Amino acid sequence: MSKKSNNNLTSLDQILDQKYGKKGQTKRKAWEKSFETFKIGVLMEEARLKKGMTQAELAEKCGTKKSYISRIENDGSDIRLSTLLKIIHEGLGAELTIRF
Repeated sequence: MSKKSNNNLTSLDQILDQKYGKKGQTKRKAWEKSFETFKIGVLMEEARLKKGMTQAELAEKCGTKKSYISRIENDGSDIRLSTLLKIIHEGLGAELTIRF
C-alpha cells in the first residue's frame, strides 16, 4: 500500500490565518478566546453525561442554576473561576488542570 501525498491538505492554522489573521492579531485572539470557552463547555458536558447527570442535577449538587450550567455547555459564556471550580469539584467530583 503506497502513501498518498498530503500536498492538498490545509492545516487548521492555515485556515485560521486566512479567516482571522496570524497569531497575535486582535481578530485571531478573539477567536482563540471564544474557542477556549467552547472547549470548557464541551468538556463539562462530557463529564456530566459520563456521570449520568442532568444539568439540573449538576446545578443542584454544586449550588447553581440549571440555566447557568446550560449557558456554559452551550455557548461557553464567561465563567467565574470560583464557580467553575465549584462545579468541577463539588458537582462532578473531578479535578481541573490548567496549562500555559
